Amino acid sequence: MRVTVDQDRCVSSGMCVMNAPDVFDQRDDDGVVQLLTDSPGDDRTQDTRSAATACPALAIHIEE
Repeated sequence: MRVTVDQDRCVSSGMCVMNAPDVFDQRDDDGVVQLLTDSPGDDRTQDTRSAATACPALAIHIEE
């Protein structure tokens, strides 16, 4: 799994961090998504997929 984020699309909802806090964070100044790792381990696969699904801006992209 490879994860990318589109910071320009991000609406700072925080759904990514709530679903996968080991994979995503938010910038302090504006809340835009920050990717902590682009290759989460197998133990983070489901959380990462949940974060992508929950993102209202569709700013998280997953490649298998």
